[in-house]
Formats: sequence, structure tokens, C-alpha cells
Amino acid sequence: MPQLAPPLVPGFLAPPRDEPAPAREPASTPPPVSDDGLGDLDLGLELEEIAENSINNTVVVASEQDSKIMVGKEQESEIMVGKEQARAKVTHSIVFVTGEASPYAKSGGLGDVCGSLPVALAARGHRVMVVMPRYLNGTSDKNYSNAFYTEKHIRIPCFGGDHEVTFFHEYRDSVDWVFVDHPSYHRPGNLYGDKFGAYGDNQFRYTLLCYAACEAPLVLELGGYIYGQNCMFVVNDWHASLVPVLLAAKYRPFGVYKDSRSILVIHNLAHQGVEPASTYPDLGLPPEWYGALEWVFPEWARRHALDKGEAVNFLKGAVVTADRIVTVSKGYSWEVTTAEGGQGLDELLSSRKSVLNGIVNGIDINDWNPATDEHIPYHYSADDLSGKAKCKAALQKELGLPIRPDVPLIGFIGRLDYQKGIDLIKLIMPNLMQDDIQFVMLGSGDPELEDWMRSTESNFRDKFRGWVGFSVPVSHRITAGYTNNPLPKDSLAIS
Repeated sequence: MPQLAPPLVPGFLAPPRDEPAPAREPASTPPPVSDDGLGDLDLGLELEEIAENSINNTVVVASEQDSKIMVGKEQESEIMVGKEQARAKVTHSIVFVTGEASPYAKSGGLGDVCGSLPVALAARGHRVMVVMPRYLNGTSDKNYSNAFYTEKHIRIPCFGGDHEVTFFHEYRDSVDWVFVDHPSYHRPGNLYGDKFGAYGDNQFRYTLLCYAACEAPLVLELGGYIYGQNCMFVVNDWHASLVPVLLAAKYRPFGVYKDSRSILVIHNLAHQGVEPASTYPDLGLPPEWYGALEWVFPEWARRHALDKGEAVNFLKGAVVTADRIVTVSKGYSWEVTTAEGGQGLDELLSSRKSVLNGIVNGIDINDWNPATDEHIPYHYSADDLSGKAKCKAALQKELGLPIRPDVPLIGFIGRLDYQKGIDLIKLIMPNLMQDDIQFVMLGSGDPELEDWMRSTESNFRDKFRGWVGFSVPVSHRITAGYTNNPLPKDSLAIS
């Protein structure tokens, strides 16, 4: 008997609606893009142009449903001063999938990009959704206080059972922020691990995220309309890398998402989501797709003589199946194709050079404008730097360092990872502490480096402060207050 295809809409995993979605004007988000012609999507999305025209105009709009939650907050749209954002000639429905996005959850640059780029694309006229986990350190989290329960839930068949996830939604800055809720995202520690290291079930957690991201455009009526099948998926790092594989293996064979496209954005190639090959059946993928994720460690990296080195690699699966691949700079797009920087994927990435590009990460100039930044105690500009000296003194006072205007204050903000050059900072720190300087670090990551940061602070209380974790306001105050900055990527420079 031939196998019957599952229902195409509203989704493979969610129960069908009793009634069709109401045909009315959207309450918050713009109507979906027409299906006509979407088979010829421009995969580049004019990304070079987007990178050059960083967001200069931010409009904050609250829907009627969201405004009920935003009690006591300013309800009027806020238009930041700046030149008008260029509108795209052709608009698309774009779905970002990420493990983090500022201001909701952030551990480094990935969170910055996924918190700002969607807003920039929405300002150009695209309909944009961001799908990420709803991380809770306790029973609630103020970061998600404006997100409401959508009453939509799906059951995901993976890891030996059906796992139910639900969706929360906030409409902010013309972007649909969708949060996937599941008990595995509710735990102490940082986003990906705790003091004992990475969580042992991260493969499970981000498999759920990827399935949920594929279903969200089909089942969530945001502003009265679903996004539908003709979407551009922008998947970020290994956490979202199962999305292109799912599109190819579980949706397109049944005619769903046949005109969708996917772009893999590599922020950090060092983390690839590698787990033993025996976990492949847990992913719910057809057996014939094992080759897309198949990964074999070289002999020198195997644990013992009987270890065959067989594994599954999420990021490799996306490299194979994504329509386009983008890195966070042109230099990095070259680096990942070299044996030194390719982390074992250099040959595969080299084979896909025709669809590999590098685009430099930008910043939200409204969020990081020292003349208007709400997180810093004093404002300054290129024409008047007097406020920066005051920010430095305020930072020294906040951190309990001697308030000295004459001493260089070096600041580092980022993920504690050897790829960021932390090993060089660690190597020279004893010599630096002999000089008349102060050093401030903010970040989380490798537990060994976190412990080193704590011990360095205890040994040099009058010169060093290490903040383990991440805080958006503190990161702004450090940036405003420091006088020198050690650059990442295995180089140390004094600005």
C-alpha cells in the first residue's frame, strides 16, 4: 500500500483548524507576500545593500493585543532620528531561526545580529518573523513580559516520543518575535550550559527549535494571517541548522515549502552540534538522509583504537542542504575554506564556494549611539567627548575600582572561547597586571575560562574585574567607559 502524504496545511505536526483563518485586515503584521513568482526568490536579498545601509530608522508599533500587556509603557510609535530607510523593490516573508536574539537572550554577537537585522529588514518592507527558544531561568522572565500565549501547540515526533511545544508572540519594531516554549528551556545557567559545561540534551533542545520553526509559518496566525509556505528561512549557526535538512527531507517531498529558500549564516564555525551517530534515529529524519549529517572524526581525534569516529553534525547538514551560505565577514568566508580555519568543514565549504559569501556584521546605530544611549550615565559624541570621561569614572565606581582618570581602562566583552583570543589575554595577564592599568571583562562560555576570570579578580582586586554572564546594560556601560579594547580573533591591540 502506498504511503499517504500528511496534510499540507496548517502543518505536519499541529492539529488542523476547525475553521479557516478570518479574511480580514491584519491587526499587527502586514499581509503575507503573494505566492506568485516566489519560485524565483532572490536568495541574496540584496544583502550587500542591506549591510551597507544599516538601520537608521526604527519604528516601534504595538498591536491592540500587545498593548493590553504593555501597561504603563509608552504606547505611541517612536521614530528615531535618521535618514529614511530604503524600501526593498521586492518584499519577502523572512523567518529567522536562532538560539538567541537581543534583548531577550544573548551571549554574544549572534544575539546582537538576530536582534537588529530583522528590524532592519522589516524597515525595508519585508514581513519578518524571528523564532527562538523562550529561555526561563525560573518560573518567569521579565524579558518575555510582553509576549502573549498564542494558544497554538504542536507535538514533535523525535527522541522516542511526541514532545509538545507551545508558542508565545510579541510584535515589536514591525517584527514578529516568536518564542518556542518547552520545559527544556526552563533551567538555571546560561543559554547553552552551566558551570559543569554544555547541557547534555542540547541536541534535543535545538531539534525541537528547528521543527517548531518549520511549523510556525504554517500554523501561527499573526495579525490574522499565516506566513505560509513561500518563506525565506535565515538559519543561524548549528542551533538552527536542522531547518534546511527538514525542509528537504520532510516537507518538500510532500509539496510543502517547495518554493521556499534557506540561507545558512555561520557566525562561529567552531561549534557544529556534533553528537554520536547513534543519535540519528532520535532526530525523526528518514534513514536515507543520514548522509547529509554524517560526520567521521579523523583518527587523531578518536578516543580509543576501537572508536570509529562516526557522528552526526548539524552544521554540516545545513552546509549541504542550504541554498546559500553567508559568514559574518568577507575574511571569514575565506578563512572557513582553509584547513586552519575550516574546523574540518573546509573541503565541503570550498566545494560550495559558488553560494558562499561574506557580509560584515553591522550595528544598530540607534541602540549604540552614545549621544542617546539609555544604558549609560552620561552622553557624548564625536564633537564633545567630555561625557566619556564621566562614563569611565562611573564605571570604575560601579565596579569598585579606584577612580583614576589617568589610568588606561581596558575592556573586553564577548564569549569566553579560545577562538576569541582569550588564551592570549590569559597568557599576558600576569604581565599586564604589573603595569598601571585596569582591566574589565564581561562574558560567559568555557567554564575553565570563567573560573580563570574569577581567580584573576580575587588576585588583583584593585586592577581587574570579571563579570561572568551577560548583561546588556553593563555591556553598554563598559563600551562607553573603557579607553582601550583588546580585539578578538587571536589578536590583541590597544586602540
